[in-house]
Amino acid sequence: MNYLGLSIKNSTAVVKELNNLMCNYQIYYQNLRNYHWNITGEHFFELHVKFEELYNEAKLNIDAIAERILTLRLKPASTLAEYLKNSKIKEKSVSSSSEMVKNILGNHKILISNMRSILKVAGDNKDEGTVDMISGFMSSLEKNSWMLDAWSTK
Repeated sequence: MNYLGLSIKNSTAVVKELNNLMCNYQIYYQNLRNYHWNITGEHFFELHVKFEELYNEAKLNIDAIAERILTLRLKPASTLAEYLKNSKIKEKSVSSSSEMVKNILGNHKILISNMRSILKVAGDNKDEGTVDMISGFMSSLEKNSWMLDAWSTK
């Protein structure tokens, strides 16, 4: 039953973009966990908490993306192999707090670009549910990017 009134053909294009975001978000999430676990030094307390905040938000967003794909009656990417193969974000271990923040900002740039692509495709397909979800993600990511960038200019 087509309870959303969206065509499967148009939804397929949206889901392709959402699955790209899923893959990018999964590697971003793992980078954040890595940094949360391995942060040391004078910025430990502030960044340990911030990284946890970011990965908790990422975890919720990942679930929302998967559920949106399922709502559109298609299948989300769901294996580590798919994530690693299709993500523009790469696993990156770094040791200094400034390198961690710089890498996160680079991850944010990729996620924001990915989200802009989704907004275009979903908007063209009159998929306001996806547009609304992604707009919320993007707003939060942009604010966190501003904050991390402000921190990095100490």
